[in-house]
Amino acid sequence: MAKRFAVLMCAEDSEYTKKVYGGYSEVFVRMLAEEGETWDVYKVVRREFPEDHELALYDGFVITGSCSDAHGNDIWVRDLLNLLRKLHSMNKKLLGICFGHQILARALGGKVTRSPTGWDIGVRTITLSPSLPFSLSCLDLPSRLSIIECHRDEIRELPAKAEVIAWSDKTGIEVFKYGDHIMGIQGHPEYSKDILLHLIDRLIQQNFIIDTVGVQARERAALWEPDKEAWKKVCVSFLKGRL
Repeated sequence: MAKRFAVLMCAEDSEYTKKVYGGYSEVFVRMLAEEGETWDVYKVVRREFPEDHELALYDGFVITGSCSDAHGNDIWVRDLLNLLRKLHSMNKKLLGICFGHQILARALGGKVTRSPTGWDIGVRTITLSPSLPFSLSCLDLPSRLSIIECHRDEIRELPAKAEVIAWSDKTGIEVFKYGDHIMGIQGHPEYSKDILLHLIDRLIQQNFIIDTVGVQARERAALWEPDKEAWKKVCVSFLKGRL
């Protein structure tokens, strides 16, 4: 039987992302989809959620980034928390990216706040735990991987039973795993440099960051290349049950 997955869209698309990439959800589908699979998109930021009777149809869910706060109490955020708890109880595969990483931790009992050290925008190198679960260690990853970052919140306290499997100089919980069915990644494995640079422009226009922060972020982005293929391997292997 063909596998079926869903992207839970927690952000509105920019005009640029729609024009160039067909929308943010398409960026995820291009990274993760394999032949014969079905991929659906739910714009949860607009309160479009799968019905309870549909949940069993899916093999896994991807929770995207967002401009909203994972520690906030917007109605759709509360609805998403309820959905994630349901999916956890069903043992569904859940992969959270940036906001998705944070909201997963909150749904499971963790704590998310503003980072005391401010925004992290650019390309950052993170360190993988030397005691990775066997399922991850068998991917033969290097001990350090670079990833695109764009966040000002972070997980401050992990849920009980969750384990940190990567960290950076800036953020103590870059990747966490909960059992065999939940993984959160603070960075953006799906982003290209092009998406990041346009996002920096949007953040300046919307007064989320000041010009000097944007300049520094562009400079940092120019210094390193993200390890996109390695992150794709991690995400696909986790979501498809190969980890």
